[in-house]
Amino acid sequence: MEATGGLYICSVLLILTEVSSEYIHIPSLVHHGMEGKPLLLSVETHFSLDEAEIQGTWSHTRPSGTRTTLVTFTKETAITDMMYRNRLLFREPNVSLLIQKLNTDDEGEYHLNLHIEFHNRTGLVNRERTVRVTVDVPVSTPVLEKSPSNPVVEDKANVTWTCSVERGTRVVFQWLRDNVALTPSDRYHFSQDNSTLFISPVRKEDKGTYRCLASNPVSQGRNSRAVELNVYYGPYNLEVNSVQGLRTGEVFTINPGELVFFECQADSNPPNSYVWISKNRNTSQIVTEGPRLEVRSYRLAQAEEYLCRAFNNVTQKQDEAQFTLVVASLGTEKEKHTQKGSPVSPLAAMAVCSSFVIGCMLLFFLRRTCHPKRVLMNIYNRPFAEQKRPHRSGHEDATEDFGIYEFVSIPGKMESAQASCRSLARLESIQDMHTTIYDVIRHVPETPSHSLLT
Repeated sequence: MEATGGLYICSVLLILTEVSSEYIHIPSLVHHGMEGKPLLLSVETHFSLDEAEIQGTWSHTRPSGTRTTLVTFTKETAITDMMYRNRLLFREPNVSLLIQKLNTDDEGEYHLNLHIEFHNRTGLVNRERTVRVTVDVPVSTPVLEKSPSNPVVEDKANVTWTCSVERGTRVVFQWLRDNVALTPSDRYHFSQDNSTLFISPVRKEDKGTYRCLASNPVSQGRNSRAVELNVYYGPYNLEVNSVQGLRTGEVFTINPGELVFFECQADSNPPNSYVWISKNRNTSQIVTEGPRLEVRSYRLAQAEEYLCRAFNNVTQKQDEAQFTLVVASLGTEKEKHTQKGSPVSPLAAMAVCSSFVIGCMLLFFLRRTCHPKRVLMNIYNRPFAEQKRPHRSGHEDATEDFGIYEFVSIPGKMESAQASCRSLARLESIQDMHTTIYDVIRHVPETPSHSLLT
């Protein structure tokens, strides 16, 4: 534990010793100054000026290499070069230097050479530091220009963009298309200072809104106005569509008598001109012009070929799309394609259900009003003696009873006065009175020869 504490104390002392050995500290070794504004070259001392004597100089080396001593100072006095007396201020006692109003001649490197002599030590301590200063002019709003100024044709033209500023030093340019930064490529070429963008050749994907961004160390990025690049291209991705009929690949199938509309579309700038061509055997003829085609199926043969041709008058390019139109009854196959997820038409289902209900009702009423099985059973189940009972017509000669008798059902009881026909007596065993029964009474008269023999 004691060893650890001793090691900690030694480390602290070492750090303090190292810090104290620095004596001076400059927070920033690079300063970006703005023309016409003050700039302070700050220096921090890590020792007490009361315990030492100091002597030092500030000097300036221009980019050309010329070196000038600006200030010579001690703890009590400071001597400034007469050429800079009104522009420099030595900040005692921390040996900082203030440039009151920057100009472009103030650019370069500033050297601090400091000698320190402590009262309780022997010998001098020498320290040197160098601070780099740049003086920049703020950037004005950049101006963007395009050449040529008119729209261009893809694969045939080149475009040159130029970005410039009226004021500004050490300007950095950046290029944007639709707010996306552009970088060098096989078709995008930049000048050495990045102020010019050259596109060769122009393509469809180059169309959009261009801007340039200008900045420097003392100015945030400033945007130019947006300039549109209009590129003539196409046609691309030609296709024929229709919301009617049934499509299978390049074949459209429509019902007889159906009126069908076709749309021909392609990506193009400017818009294409369209021509519809009908191809029949070895002949072709122009049907109509424009992106829309109207076809009446009753004027067609069973199958006919059509072609849509798109032509760009500026790019002088064209594209074609061919399809076959077939006139046939689609039937259930069309219903399966037109009714997604429904294998049976709702109208057909309603018709089947209605037919079933009507059939059941007819069967019920037919069974209610006519019971042939029950009638026949009642007739043939009567006693044989009843069927052979003597004729009760009241006539001695039965020849007058020959004929067909109709028994009509009578609602109510059998004793009703309306049941006056004597033949109704035979229906006493019949339970259902809502049945009409036909009975034939046959009588074969005796022949004269038979009478003579008897």
